[in-house]
Amino acid sequence: MTRLTVQMIFLAVLVTFVACNAPPVPLDDIVIEKTFTPERCDRMVKPGDFVRYHYIGTFPDGKKFDSSYDRGTTYNVLVGRKKLIAGMDKALEGMCVNERWTIKIPPQLAYGKNGYGDIIPADSILHFDVLMLDIWNTEDKVQKQTYYKPESCNRTVEVSDYVRYHYNGTLLDGTLFDSSHTRMRTYDTYVGIGWLIAGMDQGLLGMCVGEKRFITIPPFLGYGENGDGSDIPGQASLVFDVVLLDLHNPKDEITVDVQSLPDPCPRKSKVGDFMRYHYNGTLLDGTFFDSSYSRNHTYDTYIGKGYVIAGMDQGLMDVCIGERRRITIPPHLGYGEEGTGTNIPGSAVLVFDIHIIDFHNPSDTVEISGVKPEKCTYQAKQGDFVKYHYNATLMDGTHIGSTNTFGKTYNVVLGAGQVVIGMEQGLLGMCVGEKRKLVIPPHLAYGERGVPGSAVLVFDVEMIEMEEGLPEGYMFVWNGEVSPDLFSEMDKNKDKEVDRTEFSEYILQQVEDGKGRLAPGFDQQRIMDNMYDNQDRNKDGKITETEFKLKADEPVHDEL
Repeated sequence: MTRLTVQMIFLAVLVTFVACNAPPVPLDDIVIEKTFTPERCDRMVKPGDFVRYHYIGTFPDGKKFDSSYDRGTTYNVLVGRKKLIAGMDKALEGMCVNERWTIKIPPQLAYGKNGYGDIIPADSILHFDVLMLDIWNTEDKVQKQTYYKPESCNRTVEVSDYVRYHYNGTLLDGTLFDSSHTRMRTYDTYVGIGWLIAGMDQGLLGMCVGEKRFITIPPFLGYGENGDGSDIPGQASLVFDVVLLDLHNPKDEITVDVQSLPDPCPRKSKVGDFMRYHYNGTLLDGTFFDSSYSRNHTYDTYIGKGYVIAGMDQGLMDVCIGERRRITIPPHLGYGEEGTGTNIPGSAVLVFDIHIIDFHNPSDTVEISGVKPEKCTYQAKQGDFVKYHYNATLMDGTHIGSTNTFGKTYNVVLGAGQVVIGMEQGLLGMCVGEKRKLVIPPHLAYGERGVPGSAVLVFDVEMIEMEEGLPEGYMFVWNGEVSPDLFSEMDKNKDKEVDRTEFSEYILQQVEDGKGRLAPGFDQQRIMDNMYDNQDRNKDGKITETEFKLKADEPVHDEL
């Protein structure tokens, strides 16, 4: 290695050493080093904007001379209005929220030859580590950004509406300051009448139930210079992520949407009717709260009498059996400000999808429809023994019974209490071969404990056969003249007493010979026993001629 080469290496090392310990090179202008830039930048600082930022101020050797963090508050200032040193006024332009820069400012754009008291010496280069937190302008308006809107939107928020919504509230840099979700309770309020900060009053207008939107509010439409005194600093822009759950107006009435209407509809419900219906109940945002289907039992109630909430009382009027309708009920006609305390929150709009199964009125009688056959020589009356086929359903068509199941007729004596009152009424006056439809209200059928309870029943009936009964109160009648020696004829063994066997055999023989008739439809032996017991006045198990004559003189219907 030559001497010249050695000298050159020494000089290079010397220059390097001097450079490492050299004083800061004077700057001609500000120098910006971007230490963090967010992926999204919706807005950049421009002259006239008001900004909030944190900073740490140091000299080039790293010595700190100031910090907003140490004071526990951001620096809030107008940009481009000479409220800052010239270098900072210039450097902040173009910054985004959450962006972080290192800004180096030469003395001529900072405090120059005079410095700043004992804090900043003359001709100091200043370094600022700046984190931008908020940007707004006095010309700003509330910004609404909808990121989800339901397909169906029949109504939007207007001034004086009452709304229920959930929200997350953040500062512009994303710092969470409040959330209704964490409290697990919606925020419930009137809109547009000053119950909210001005920006939220504006931001909620035009929303649909189920809609989700970001509402960005400048400070002068939020909490202003002083903030809220706790989590919201002064001069802070606010961002609310809102989902609207409910919407109504105190002037609202119920709304009814008929989804299915039967044809024909012979009758519509009225005040005082007793109704059976199924329902699904949801809140306005679709949240389920109750269903009769889940209990596998209709809801049964009188309507128009205050047994249900006022809105339901109204919504169930003028419906047809089998109709399906949606009833939307505002809270003042539902469960009000308190809700139910369980599944229905306070001030909630309710939506009921209703299916009317049946209804009746306590004054209803049996409805009878049908056409008599051309040939009708005899019509059923009380006491007649009738045989008929039937098919039974509920009003919605649900099958509940049929004689086809047993393959034989149903046989009853009319007036004997062997069928429900409504069926007895419906069978009276029928001819053999006649078909009728009987609609029987529950109070003339199986009542509250029926199958199911309080159900209106529909019977399709066909009269197959009938046998004329005896006059009311009679169990046996003679077809002709009664023998004057009746007791002697019965007393086969001539012991002056008639026992049960003698009595029964004699009466049955008269029936067989066509001389008398027993009441049809009853057990013959029971008739014999009842007749015998009635003749046996002293209840000693035999009938004497004296008992026979005394009983014969009495005005009874079912004896000899």
